[in-house]
Order: sequence, then C-alpha cells, then structure tokens
Amino acid sequence: QVQLVESGGGLVQPGGPLRLSCSASGDISHYVIGWYRQAPGKQGELVASTGTSGSTTYADSVQGRFTISGGDAKNMVYLQMNMLKPEETAVYYCSKRTGIQVWGQGTQVTVSS
Repeated sequence: QVQLVESGGGLVQPGGPLRLSCSASGDISHYVIGWYRQAPGKQGELVASTGTSGSTTYADSVQGRFTISGGDAKNMVYLQMNMLKPEETAVYYCSKRTGIQVWGQGTQVTVSS
C-alpha cells in the first residue's frame, strides 16, 4: 500500500503564500489525490483534488488562491496556497482517494501575524 508524507507547513503571515508537498512511496500519477484540512473544533474539509484526465476541483473558499498539481516526479503532488487567511490555520493532509483511502500524517499550517 502506498504511503504518503506531507511537508512544507509552517508559520506564514496573512496574505502570504505557502507550498505543501505530498511525497508518495510509489507512483501516484494515476490516482485521484486530495488535499484536506482539519482545524481545531471544525469539520474536516476537502480543499483541492486531482481528478481523471488531468482535471482539478477546489472548494469554493480556496478557488482562485490554491492550486493542486503534480510534478515531473510521478510520486509527488503539491498544493500551492496564496493569499492565506488566519482562518485557514489547520493541519493539512494529502490523501489517495482512489480505491482504499490512504492518508499522510499531516503538516501544520499556521497563518498568523
């Protein structure tokens, strides 16, 4: 079973950018991969997902600011986040959504001045 590891989280000022990386133990280029976030006391949210045939989908709240993409390496997926807001402070997870769902351990993103 593929394993996923997120990285790139940290402290960022409101309005700033951050790029998260999801590294897999194998080729995930043919899977649907999603980025989720979980804030304390709030329900988990799917913020971005790849789809079939290169499509992507985004939560309304991040549309136009976040971009999910794969890299040249077939075991990587990224989440570019721009114009971050304090309320987007959360643990961000990548997940293989195709077949048996697999989760990474998450990376903390804190948006604060």
